[in-house]
Amino acid sequence: MSAARRPNIVMILTDDHASRTIGAYGSAVNATPRIDEIADLGWRFDNCMVTNALCSPSRASILTGTHSHINGVTTLVTPIDASQPTFVSQLREAGYRTAMIGKWHMGHGEGHNPENFDYWDVLVGADGQGEYWNPTFLSENGVRNVEGYATDVTTDLALNWVDSLEGDDPWCVLIYHKAPHRPWEPKPEHSVLYRDSIPVPDTFWDDYATRSSSVRRSLLRVADSLNVEDLKIEVPEGLSYEEMALWKYQRFMEDYLACVHSVDENVGRVIDWLRARGDFDDTLMMYASDQGFFLGEHGWFDKRFMYEDSLRMPLVLSYPNAIPGGEVHDRLVTNVDFAQSILEAAGVPAHPRMQGRSFWADLTGAEEREGHAGVYYRYWEHDDTFHHAPAHYGYRTDRYKLIYYYNDGLGLPGTGPFVYPPEWEMYDLEADPDELRNVANDPLYATVRSTLEAAMWHEQARLGDAPHASQAIPALVAAPQ
Repeated sequence: MSAARRPNIVMILTDDHASRTIGAYGSAVNATPRIDEIADLGWRFDNCMVTNALCSPSRASILTGTHSHINGVTTLVTPIDASQPTFVSQLREAGYRTAMIGKWHMGHGEGHNPENFDYWDVLVGADGQGEYWNPTFLSENGVRNVEGYATDVTTDLALNWVDSLEGDDPWCVLIYHKAPHRPWEPKPEHSVLYRDSIPVPDTFWDDYATRSSSVRRSLLRVADSLNVEDLKIEVPEGLSYEEMALWKYQRFMEDYLACVHSVDENVGRVIDWLRARGDFDDTLMMYASDQGFFLGEHGWFDKRFMYEDSLRMPLVLSYPNAIPGGEVHDRLVTNVDFAQSILEAAGVPAHPRMQGRSFWADLTGAEEREGHAGVYYRYWEHDDTFHHAPAHYGYRTDRYKLIYYYNDGLGLPGTGPFVYPPEWEMYDLEADPDELRNVANDPLYATVRSTLEAAMWHEQARLGDAPHASQAIPALVAAPQ
């Protein structure tokens, strides 16, 4: 292939894969040599943030290059209008062949099935989450079950589609895995791995002493809220509360890491397949997760909150014929930025509706561009059925994080009925990287807080979102700059 040719594009997206279980990010509990290979030959992003830490909303933001209030996918049960512009629709208009295989999870049925793809084949079992074994797929030809393990099957279908193409026009394939989303069901040959004792994070026994009641009210603790049915193993008798918490954590992490192991093997399959075709150097290859995931930090599992372990997404990418390898990107990036960055790499204009900032020039060194001063986040669900996490929005800069728990679902589908008084949290990430000390009401941080509030309101208004009714924001402050 010619170096001047537009790149083929492979995006591998997983669900709930925390950065700290990737070797390239310094994992101390598992190895991911094939994901690491992408980072070694390209770039690792150290400050990639999700803008709404839920599966469906994040996937919609990645696809459309817009925040949740623009693309309409605010919660797990608000399906996408699949006709809206996406980076895939832009690529297809520019002559790319396009495919989506695996976990769609943005609704299905008329108006919600994938659009602007030449081929799509998506998981629909288990309410769109998909099954690990013999998964149910939906395509234009209808519903069917495919024998095998979902991570392997998804990869098979994707590679088979590309191999079926004729001609030299570039292609884009989205390979979206269920793993390592719960219930964690590894392949038998992997289930024997990671049986050595896995240390708990330093904050596992967090008592939330300075945190808001909004946080304390949630049900994310491994000790109390992790469903033993998800662990698929008999619970020992006679354990104390502390012993049960540690037992659950060990079982959960064993299965979680084994599911990640299969993902890594399949990433390797894609890399080896690209090399065998002679396409690897001419392919923009991305690996990411749709959000972070708590793996015992603060005693929690799941995501939703604006705390770092939920907020941070892993992202590694390579394209040897266009960008150097072994590099680290440490500027603020969001999942909303993916669409414009992919399009710029492909030489295709972004749709004017897209809200992100392309980071492509950061990688090529083509020009200096202003980065994000801060990242706007909004979690729209409130008092959800399982975890009872509060609705909130916030703003994160390189050093500080401000969170406003407005605690009202605003009548959105999938939100609970309870409304609580609003609360604030603020963290100095330099002095307190584990986010254990809420300084929102600390007089020493009063000036910082007022500056962050104004910056958050400006960014909220710039993006076309509106503050909650509980906030009376001065018109001068709220006006976009």
